[in-house]
Amino acid sequence: MNKLHEILQKKFGHENFRDGQQEIIEQIIEGKDVVAILPTGMGKSLLYQLPAYLMKGTVIIVSPLLSLMQDQVEQLKLLGEKRVIAINSFLSFQEREMAFRHLADFKFIFTSPEMLQNEQFNRALRELSIAYVVADEAHCISQWGFDFRPDYLRISGWIHSLKAVNVLALTATATSEVVKDIKETLRMTKPFEYIHSLDRPAIAYEIVEVENQQEKMKWILGRVISTEGPGIIYTQSRKKTEVYATMLREQGISVAYYHAKMEQSDRILIQQQFQQGQLDWICATNAFGMGIHKDNIRQIIHDHIPTSVAGYMQEVGRAARDGNQAIASLLYTSSDVEQTFYVAMQDFPEEQDIHFAYQQEYSEVEQAETTSRILAYWKEQLNEQETIQLFKQIKQKKWQDIHSFYLMIRNDSCLREQLLHYFDQALIERPHHCCSKCKLNVSSILRNRTDEKNRQDEMNWIDRLNILLPS
Repeated sequence: MNKLHEILQKKFGHENFRDGQQEIIEQIIEGKDVVAILPTGMGKSLLYQLPAYLMKGTVIIVSPLLSLMQDQVEQLKLLGEKRVIAINSFLSFQEREMAFRHLADFKFIFTSPEMLQNEQFNRALRELSIAYVVADEAHCISQWGFDFRPDYLRISGWIHSLKAVNVLALTATATSEVVKDIKETLRMTKPFEYIHSLDRPAIAYEIVEVENQQEKMKWILGRVISTEGPGIIYTQSRKKTEVYATMLREQGISVAYYHAKMEQSDRILIQQQFQQGQLDWICATNAFGMGIHKDNIRQIIHDHIPTSVAGYMQEVGRAARDGNQAIASLLYTSSDVEQTFYVAMQDFPEEQDIHFAYQQEYSEVEQAETTSRILAYWKEQLNEQETIQLFKQIKQKKWQDIHSFYLMIRNDSCLREQLLHYFDQALIERPHHCCSKCKLNVSSILRNRTDEKNRQDEMNWIDRLNILLPS
């Protein structure tokens, strides 16, 4: 038995590696930069955890969300690893000061792109022997860095300050364009690339066009009340997450809502309750789901057109991690394209915002925090006209992404084939339950709920929706 398999069995309790895992780990140990694209549930965390036990030094993991960091820390602790910490806003001032003084005691340090801009933290990091750096959920560099978290783009300078440290970039979805952004931002040198097929045969795709928003909500509520989960309902509106949860709870569904404006401690609690089976359904914005360790999610429901194919694949990919059949349902109306674009553009700076920022009049104008943060970064990088042109291009790309997805769900071609084609991949074998364009038999996939609540007379959902969502 070689050393890799010995650690795999003794430390992680697995007999064999999954496809690509050993190959990737060997490249990391050899000191190479690596880009690894593997679907959700393929064991990406093992790729940065196992090599650490064969290499000297500390592993720095750059993670996008506080809840994701905390979950990853807990997962390592369950494996018996005590030398792990998350450096983030959860720490009090005293805890952070103590952590900075004792960073060398930790084997795994999780942190955020924003925290990497803290000079005191950086000084402490420069004193360490760093084995390698991990960019977890690396697609966020491209998808979020240009949009609302410019500190992702500042990672480039931080990587450069570390000098000769190799980098591992992990994600479940990335186009060739996103991979290019990842390589450039992380200053990778001829990285080894491993790209697994993104097809998830156990997930069937259902597309449903409805007349209006009330019909959409009625359909979703009927589906959840009559069929078994666990599941996630994704919506663009924070208010709708609460409305869905309220109505479902009244019908005996174990459910909670989740969005970015909630207290972080509440979000982590809800995530843990869902993972542990105390909740059957989550009604959420796209703030929920990244890093969720729940194998038996049977349904993903979208009540809108997502802003990108990559984002959609990330969200539906949270189902069927156990390999058993699941279904991803997307409901839309003819006006959803414009609504999705409007939501995507809410915090984007207009030309007037950019002009004010460069004329140093920005402080006199009240703007969204996100807009201010974006412009503060680009003002350091580009002149006014270059920034105006950049955001014109970003907006155009956003519209193209949304419209492309709309065309996918509207045409008659197999949705699974189109989704894979978007990532320059081909469908090797069509599963029995493919998509609604391939004559999908939904009733043979979903199990009916049979509790007492389900047998009661249905209420008038339209009247209830008019009360909860007045025009």
